[in-house]
Amino acid sequence: MNPNHCYRRALSIFERTYGAEHYEIAVNLNNLGAAAAARGRTGEAEQSYQRALQVKEKLLGPEHPDVAITLNNLATLRISQQRFTEAGTMYERALAIFKQVFGPADPRFVAFEKNYRCVLPEPERPSSRRSQALARRRSWRTV
Repeated sequence: MNPNHCYRRALSIFERTYGAEHYEIAVNLNNLGAAAAARGRTGEAEQSYQRALQVKEKLLGPEHPDVAITLNNLATLRISQQRFTEAGTMYERALAIFKQVFGPADPRFVAFEKNYRCVLPEPERPSSRRSQALARRRSWRTV
């Protein structure tokens, strides 16, 4: 059984049990997005991450660390779609949330910051943009 099937089944059960806007639904959508992204299904991943983000922001507020996790994952997807400007904005927001809540030494902040470096403006990037982006893509972390 593939992960997408399991997450979809769980999502269906949670929606029937809790309704459309519950924390468990947001977590499941985030996981579904990660599974879809890993399989190259970027449209499906984007929809799942966007919905997870909307539910988390509504339930937890826009400055909650769980919102930052989904922002990081969505930004990572944006990188794979070569939508660098959008990715940069999302990474900046995720970084600000984690820095405020946990401080710059937190491992998640460090991971987000590493991801963010690949969308920096050209003068701030390493010299070989394409090779560096490919190397970073292999080391990106979704949470």
